[in-house]
Amino acid sequence: MVNNCEGCLEKQRKIDQLLEEVQRLKAKLRYQERKDQGGIFGSSTPSSQLPLKANTDQENRNRKGGARPGHKGHGRSAHSQETADEIIPIDVGEICPDCGGRLKLKEVRDRTVIETEPIKPKKVLYHLSYKKCIHCHHVFRAKAPGVLPKALYGNQITAQTAVMHYFHGIPMGRICEMTDIPLGSLVDLFHRLSGYFAPLVDLIKEQYRLAPVKHADETGWRNDGQSGYAWLFCTPESSLFSFQNTRSASVPRSIFGDKKLPGVLVVDRYNAYNKAPVQIQYCYAHLLRDVEKLEKDFPDSPEVKSFVSFLAPLLSQAMHLRSQPLSDEQYYREAKEIQKKLIEIIEGPAQHLAIRAMQDLFHTNEHRLYHWVQDRRVPPDNNLAERDLRPTVIARKVSFGSSSDAGSKTRSILMSVLHTLNKRRKDQSLESIFKNLLDEIAKNPTVQIASLFPLPKSIPRN
Repeated sequence: MVNNCEGCLEKQRKIDQLLEEVQRLKAKLRYQERKDQGGIFGSSTPSSQLPLKANTDQENRNRKGGARPGHKGHGRSAHSQETADEIIPIDVGEICPDCGGRLKLKEVRDRTVIETEPIKPKKVLYHLSYKKCIHCHHVFRAKAPGVLPKALYGNQITAQTAVMHYFHGIPMGRICEMTDIPLGSLVDLFHRLSGYFAPLVDLIKEQYRLAPVKHADETGWRNDGQSGYAWLFCTPESSLFSFQNTRSASVPRSIFGDKKLPGVLVVDRYNAYNKAPVQIQYCYAHLLRDVEKLEKDFPDSPEVKSFVSFLAPLLSQAMHLRSQPLSDEQYYREAKEIQKKLIEIIEGPAQHLAIRAMQDLFHTNEHRLYHWVQDRRVPPDNNLAERDLRPTVIARKVSFGSSSDAGSKTRSILMSVLHTLNKRRKDQSLESIFKNLLDEIAKNPTVQIASLFPLPKSIPRN
């Protein structure tokens, strides 16, 4: 029976409006609670900016920083006469400043101080002799040591400034203040360096393609005030940077080429990598974040809560398995057991649409989720690329990006060379090994720089 009472209909409309208002306010409250717990960027908030980490117990929250009670510590190690680089005697004088009496030596105490001299360029004038053979009349001239042809700045300060800017991320303005090098001269110096080391980019690219495990990631990087991207393609022994104005698949295509490549590429689920001619392993850290987000989005669903409580620990267990002190036999046995449990959860029945969507994601990309089970060298996370890209993110916040396309190209070359050198160096400092390369170029400007570049351990030198 239909109720045509106008008053009743008006009451029902009011009730419906209030119910909608309650639902809207509940959703707004849940969003605010998640924001308070997860930070301003929600599930994408970096762990360092979380207001309060969910896995922190009350005891750790109340603890103060610093050394643990009872920790002995290491303290300072005093220098001896043999280990000190310089010994400077300091005397208080012969006359007492209070009464004017004569002072008598009581004892001499040593104080250890570590100091450095200010960075200041040293102006050097070389007298280069020109000599002529009295028989064949050939003319020979001496060369200035440790300086590139027609260069004003020596290889030491050149290597130092390049490492400061492209490895440590120190802004050019600060380097100019420290070294008294004009900004224009510093820019020209870096552009010239990129010309010498440009051939190494193709070498690093080929070595990256042959690596059994490869990683890739990207982050924002402004160029001449316009939005762009910093791409990183890396292995434990190589780092290949590419600063481009696009985030399209054309960038990975230029790195991987068209031919089938060996090994496995570990990435997040960004679609630009999916057409790379190599097997792909998706990052479990990104999957774990999305799985945990389900519970935050649907806190009132027991089915979602149960699904997350089973799936999330397995993803976390998979990511920590490689770090466990296990033999290969133990690793592969436990890896297969984790895979089996993951598949059981993904294949299980589900009514909630969010759970089904997550299960579909696993079904669709099953061929990109379990390479770590068959090969221990393949990690189920992309932490290597995330860590290697972090200094670039910091540099972006300090320098605000590049000023031109030429600057982006120079940055791509020099960062690739320096970060790869740092991964392959042994006992020498990065600055020292880079200066040695510059010295070899100074001796012979036509030298094949690729022949001097250290190879990764997996590729023996002929």
